[in-house]
Amino acid sequence: MTFEPIWGLIIASYLFLAGLGGGAFAASAYLRLRSPHCVHLIRYGRIIGPVTVIVGLVLLMFDATAGFHNPLRFVFLLTNFGSVMTWGVVFLGAFVVISLIVMIMDLLGAGLKIPKWLDVAGGVLGICVCVYTGCLLGVARTFPLWNNALLSVLFLVSAVSTGMAAILLIGIFRAPQEFSISGAFKKFHFFLPIFELFLVACLLFITANNAQGAGWTSVMNLVAGDCAAVFWLVFVLAGLVLPTILEWKMLFMSAKEVEESCLGHRISAASDVLVLVGGFTLRVLILAAAMPLTLIQPWM
Repeated sequence: MTFEPIWGLIIASYLFLAGLGGGAFAASAYLRLRSPHCVHLIRYGRIIGPVTVIVGLVLLMFDATAGFHNPLRFVFLLTNFGSVMTWGVVFLGAFVVISLIVMIMDLLGAGLKIPKWLDVAGGVLGICVCVYTGCLLGVARTFPLWNNALLSVLFLVSAVSTGMAAILLIGIFRAPQEFSISGAFKKFHFFLPIFELFLVACLLFITANNAQGAGWTSVMNLVAGDCAAVFWLVFVLAGLVLPTILEWKMLFMSAKEVEESCLGHRISAASDVLVLVGGFTLRVLILAAAMPLTLIQPWM
């Protein structure tokens, strides 16, 4: 029996963009507190945050074709606070409002005059958005790969990693001096793919031991089935291992002159691009490989 995934590239793109936006804004709030002199990097995070989340929401509404035929379905999302989706709408709405206010104030020249509490509130809501992208899948209890608390943690780490990568990637070309002096920010980002790889291993181990069989089948789809080539080559190797090796070489094994050179910046840019590719690939794979309990019958 074959199974056609219920969600495809549009939802994967939404999950990726929403997480990236929330992670980027949270990273900019961290930069504001830790390295306030990196004004351009902070601004890039403030712009990436609301823009990517709004694009992701447009994709989500485009996918929800039934909602366009009956718009009240969108209104009903705010009527049940026992639902994960209702809280997701609250977090997304509040984040978009606050992040847009901060972005507009920054673009108008307010910069560091923006109240810190506004940045912190936006950063906290950004983290909530990142976590929600995992909780959204977790409500589908018949899919063991999704119905796992570790998935939300994995999506959070991946979202912050991609958000930081997006800020650094733009900073390499638009604010190279600030990029060169943001050592603590880059080192924090360096450890995220390592932690992400650990979380992926734990998620697959727990899911594979699901007693009902669908978990094992989902994991086999990833590591040895139809999704295996993309999982190992694109996600693990290109999206996690190579960026870690490249950044380890630049941050810990190269002289400062090399790290700040054009070659060093190109290597860092390649690493950040790979992190973004890995983040998107993770969402695609999680959606594509998951198998429902109803299609997998345990051996009698």
